[in-house]
Amino acid sequence: MKVLVATEKPFAKAAVDGIRKILEKENYEMALLEKESDPQKLYDAVTDADALIVRSDKVTKEVIAHAKQLKIVVRAGAGFDNLDLEACSARGIVAMNTPGQNSNAVAELSLGMMVYMARNQFTPGTGTELKGKTLGIQAYGNVGRLVANLAKSFGMNVLAFDPFVSAEKMKEEGVTPVGDLNELYKSSNYVSLHIPANEQTKKSINYKLLSQMPQGACLVNTARKEVIDEEDLAKILEERSDFKYITDIAPDSVAVLKEKFGNRIFATAKKMGAQTAEANLNAGLAAANQIVDFLKNGNERFRVNK
Repeated sequence: MKVLVATEKPFAKAAVDGIRKILEKENYEMALLEKESDPQKLYDAVTDADALIVRSDKVTKEVIAHAKQLKIVVRAGAGFDNLDLEACSARGIVAMNTPGQNSNAVAELSLGMMVYMARNQFTPGTGTELKGKTLGIQAYGNVGRLVANLAKSFGMNVLAFDPFVSAEKMKEEGVTPVGDLNELYKSSNYVSLHIPANEQTKKSINYKLLSQMPQGACLVNTARKEVIDEEDLAKILEERSDFKYITDIAPDSVAVLKEKFGNRIFATAKKMGAQTAEANLNAGLAAANQIVDFLKNGNERFRVNK
């Protein structure tokens, strides 16, 4: 069996060494393609691969078409919108992610972003504290739960909206469930986004929701840029000099927004939610272990396609 690790943004050496150790223990061959943005290089490398590990690299229908022997592809991370699930399913290829491995890193970044904006991006002037403020969490999954725990340690009141998680579960964990998004936004000084980008969520964070947030509100996005309606975001920033936006995924219009609204908006230069040594290692090892478990035992626990 040949496993290709194809990462334009490489894993840390410890993660690569760990992946290699897991695979070689099973007598699997490991091939490494790093820091390569030429699609043709990936097409050539994946031709004889039985399994594929990627990070944010796009596994398109063209990649799948060249992967004649591919049985499984694992996205080392929680999001999987970089995988063409339809193309995978059409070829009978199992697509997986590694949920939970990056969660703590993203959660810590989310709280760090709140502190950063509360303190005026660490520029001179009087800021505010998180203690006593209300945080609304949109999507109470692995990351949302960790964000809630961290926020409570800051003395924040925590609300959450997630139609797939029971109100009883949230209450058990000291979080107040809310019935709809309008209630979440109108009740929260900060809203932290943890939703995927899909047909239901793209551009769903719009003027109607944002305009309901209280004075001094801040939207925190460590999810996906596609969930934001950028025109509506610009509109609310224009109308309300108190509104702030911080994101781990720069909007398409980031240059214009920065020019117009200054330090009321901040975007990281590159998506860095999972950019910790621990998350890098955890996600890589999880991907390798899931491939071994699937190829040896047929375990499809983290499958994300049909």
